[in-house]
Amino acid sequence: MSDEKDRLIHEIAAEHHIAVDEAALKKAEEYIEAEEGATNRLAGLLGRFVTAVAVVMSLFHLYAAYAIVPTQQLRMIHVGFVLFLVFLLFPFSRRFRHRVMWWDWIAVMLSLIVIGYGLVGGDDFTDRSTIPSNLDMVFGVILTLLVLEAARRGTGWIMPFICVLFVAYAMLGPHLGQPWTHRGYDISRLVGHMYMTLEGIFGVPVDVSSTLIILFTIYGAFLQLSGAGKFFIDFSFTAMGGKPTGAGRTIVLSSFLLGGPSGSGVATTVTLGTVAYPMLAKAGYSKDAAGGLLAAGGLGAIISPPVLGAAAFLIAEFLKISYLDVILMATIPTCLYYFALFLMVELDARKFGMKQVPFDKAETLWNLTKRFGFHFLSLIAIIVFMLLGFSPVAAVFWATVVAFVTSALHPDCALMSRRQMVLFSVVVIAACLVYSAVRGRFHTDALSWAVPAGALTLVAAAFIRPEWRLWPVKLLKALETGSVSVLNVAATCAAAGIIVGVVTLTGLGLKFSSIVIGYADSLSQGTMSVLSAVGVEATKALVHDVKLLYTAIFTSLIVWIVGLAVPVTASYIICAVIAAPALITLGVQDFAAHMFIFYYAVLSEVSPPTALSPFAAAAITGGDPYKTTLQSWKYTMPAFLVPFVFVLDPAGLGLLLMGSFKALAKASVVDIATVCLTAMFGIAALAGGMQGWLFKRTTRLERWLLILAGLALVYPRAAFDYIGIVLIAIVLVSQKVRRAEPQAATG
Repeated sequence: MSDEKDRLIHEIAAEHHIAVDEAALKKAEEYIEAEEGATNRLAGLLGRFVTAVAVVMSLFHLYAAYAIVPTQQLRMIHVGFVLFLVFLLFPFSRRFRHRVMWWDWIAVMLSLIVIGYGLVGGDDFTDRSTIPSNLDMVFGVILTLLVLEAARRGTGWIMPFICVLFVAYAMLGPHLGQPWTHRGYDISRLVGHMYMTLEGIFGVPVDVSSTLIILFTIYGAFLQLSGAGKFFIDFSFTAMGGKPTGAGRTIVLSSFLLGGPSGSGVATTVTLGTVAYPMLAKAGYSKDAAGGLLAAGGLGAIISPPVLGAAAFLIAEFLKISYLDVILMATIPTCLYYFALFLMVELDARKFGMKQVPFDKAETLWNLTKRFGFHFLSLIAIIVFMLLGFSPVAAVFWATVVAFVTSALHPDCALMSRRQMVLFSVVVIAACLVYSAVRGRFHTDALSWAVPAGALTLVAAAFIRPEWRLWPVKLLKALETGSVSVLNVAATCAAAGIIVGVVTLTGLGLKFSSIVIGYADSLSQGTMSVLSAVGVEATKALVHDVKLLYTAIFTSLIVWIVGLAVPVTASYIICAVIAAPALITLGVQDFAAHMFIFYYAVLSEVSPPTALSPFAAAAITGGDPYKTTLQSWKYTMPAFLVPFVFVLDPAGLGLLLMGSFKALAKASVVDIATVCLTAMFGIAALAGGMQGWLFKRTTRLERWLLILAGLALVYPRAAFDYIGIVLIAIVLVSQKVRRAEPQAATG
């Protein structure tokens, strides 16, 4: 965990008079390191050098957000920065932590050489990708090994091992049996594809990492260093207190506010758990239940707009759609997810007789919002800028500017002193106006002159007025944190480019989809035989629906299994290229197939053996890690059946708001409202069935009826909706006629 996150936890804990268990926090930090990588803490001249490189990396990507940088150069420079910093900040193993060894420097120098070779080569370098020279092949093999090592340092052994398997598949194609066989590719062809084109290491994943992902991590760092995280938690504590459900509601709301800008599930879980677990314990939550709720809240960070997780940016790039459309598609599923969590919290309060927990409110909600509510402005700005027609890259760039400028509205939040901020802003605006007057119109190139002019003015002012010699520590820390935060994801994206490159070379995606569909076809034939035996007519539409259901189940299992081994981003990339084609072949819209895979890839956060969020929560609460994982499944499962709604029938696309603003404008509001309401009823029924409690404790029959009702209601067909409603009605009548029982469980 970074020093800033650690400071945030202790500040909030002190403000609410909560004792932080340092041992538990340290153990939980190990799970954050398992997700984000264990970094070196370097001091002295070397530490300042690495900080300077990280700051330059952020400044370069901010420059690239508004200036024109050729695609190949941007991706290569991005990978060069990532490799350079990974080998200095991520140790070879834990026993070499907090120091840079001689082999790390060798890796750093090799990284600079292979990237520099590609940059200097220019068009000639890419033109000979089909017949690379011996030197090309040497450097290509070295880069591949460096990327695999960077991924190992950032995420562990499994991701590079999977990459090696894919490379072996590409080379051994002629020796494999059907249906896996293919022509096979030698080192020359693989190096040319992976190193010298934009289809391999420098492919789509690195494209997204070098544009959207790093800009969002810089934006998140600006929010974090300006105190937005503390405000979001204080806001949730103040808004949700005063009721028996207040403790659980606080977790749900704060996880959305805190996780939305960061997109990190484990970090959100640890930050919230450290300060909120004592409150949950006082309310009556067991250690395992509290940990499960904290992990479920952290999971929401990955699916919550406007940032979502890194995989969401890849969806936009894979489908060649606007990121605003991805946010649009995620809106209702996110609302349904938090609706499910709120329902589970309400049922917890009734089932276990939760107690009201008093909050130490230093300020009223209104006063808190009046003083620090400006932190919401940049979140809103992202959406507003995209609605105004800005590209996602430009939108997050200007949202970062908004976060930077508005931080000056409170002295405790300012990323630089108010005097410096005013002088810097005045010079930048004046320089932009002068540049625009000379050019005859405003152009973003003006910033290339205006920002350096503002920085030089601050340097000059520091010499003229001694009281202005204030080093903008928080601003530099934000720029450093933005780059360091992206390293493990960027290394994963570079390694995933190897996988994507193999799939595009060999056609593995189509082969894999045909295998999945073949299994689904076999099972659907067996199912139709059973249905025919009981008098059900095997129509063509019914056969297709059954095959699609089995394919969706197989796909969800494949994504889940892959997610057990690799992080969310890698899981999505792998399954997007090998599993999505199966759903698309059966008529599922491409955007629905990719959103389906995205949501099930997210489940890896709460799936053992890599259930990092529940394990981190268990470290804080002192609960059993595996029981905590099961509890987190209980909280999240109702919402994670929702993705089946938008792949099993076109009517379910209403949950994704038809996939784009253009399609939404032509859609029926009634149809969208109907599918949303039935999904809500289905989630409510599943929540009651999972908890074993509705208005009172359910009988075993009532519990199973609620689960069946929920499953029926999430299938977007009118007949199943009627069945689900009838089953819920039966349970309601049953609970009404049964004699009154105690409203709180004894255990």
